[in-house]
Amino acid sequence: MEKLFNGIKRVLELLLVAIFIVLVIDVVWQVIARYAKISSGFTEELSRFLLIWLAVIATAYSRSYKGQMAIDFFYEKFSVKGKYVLSLFIEFSIMFFALFVMVIGGVNLVNITLKLGQLSPSLGLPVGYVYSIVPICGFVILFFSSFHIIHYTRNHKKEISNPKNRSL
Repeated sequence: MEKLFNGIKRVLELLLVAIFIVLVIDVVWQVIARYAKISSGFTEELSRFLLIWLAVIATAYSRSYKGQMAIDFFYEKFSVKGKYVLSLFIEFSIMFFALFVMVIGGVNLVNITLKLGQLSPSLGLPVGYVYSIVPICGFVILFFSSFHIIHYTRNHKKEISNPKNRSL
C-alpha cells in the first residue's frame, strides 16, 4: 500500500507541474496575443479549465501529507488517545465529504453535462470531461485518507505497547 501511495503521490506531483507549465505558457501567450492583436480566443477558456484541474488535483495532493486547514492549539491539549480519536474523526469527515460530494456528486455532474451534450464555446470540448477530475480526485482523497487511518491505527497500537514513545 505504501508503494501505491507513493506512486499516486508522484503522478499527482508530475501532473501538477505539467498543468502549471501549460497554464503559464497559455497565460503568457494570452498577454502576447493581446499586445500583438492576434486572435486566440481559446486561450482564456483553456486557462480556466487548467486552473480548475490544478485546484482540484492540488487539493487531492495535499491530502497525501494531511494538508488540511487546521487549528492545532486544541489538538495539542489532548491525550494520545484523544489525538487518535480526533485524527480518526477528521479523516472520516474528509472521507464523507469526498465520497458524497466529490465522487457521487461529481459523477452526477459529469453524467448530466455529458447527457446534455454541453460543449465549451471555444474549445468545443464536452464540459463533462472538464468536470471529470472531481470524482477522480474524490477517489484519490478517499485512498489517501484510508492510508492515513491505517497509519494512525498502527501508530496508536505502537503507542499502547510502548508508552515511552509519544508521537502520532
